[in-house]
Amino acid sequence: MSGLIGKKIGMTSIFDENGKNIPCTVIEAGPCVVTQVRTNAVDGYEALQLGFDDKAERHATKAAVGHFKKAGTVAKKKVVEFQDFVNEHKLGDVITVDLFAEGEFVDVQGVSKGKGFQGVVKRHGFGGVGQATHGQHNRLRAPGSVGASSYPSRVFKGMRMAGRTGGDNVTVQNLRVLKVVAEKNLLVVKGAIPGHKNSYVIIQK
Repeated sequence: MSGLIGKKIGMTSIFDENGKNIPCTVIEAGPCVVTQVRTNAVDGYEALQLGFDDKAERHATKAAVGHFKKAGTVAKKKVVEFQDFVNEHKLGDVITVDLFAEGEFVDVQGVSKGKGFQGVVKRHGFGGVGQATHGQHNRLRAPGSVGASSYPSRVFKGMRMAGRTGGDNVTVQNLRVLKVVAEKNLLVVKGAIPGHKNSYVIIQK
């Protein structure tokens, strides 16, 4: 799928032609540089490796600096491969937000906000033991019983319990492109996307 690497700027809202307020997310999409071209003959598959967001050379390894120098660019902070790219590109080409058009639909992948270690009420939406009745003095957010007694004498795999929440790869599909601001490399999509502000996202069409 063709796509770009971007950075989540934040959320806002715009009005459509009918006066309806639409929540949307602003993404800085590209420009991305083609840093490597994968081919069947050499790599066994076809793909384009894109780099986004410049990195100071002193913060990059010598191997990375040499890799990006082949493409005639500086080191990049984020590198992603895209398979089945619609158009052919060669090493060093720059792909901009013009790849997308207003009205089409895209999939956006990002890393959701990390929330740390959370209990079952926040993590899985539990209501709490007993719903604050029957003398549940200080156990409103406890998970309650997690297994049977003599049989099966164990807790089944997949039991919903407390644990680390967030920080997962999440893909939101079929978000409509509302605006493409080419001169500022901005893409405005309808709805919310995963991740905190300034986090990297992958936009695919």
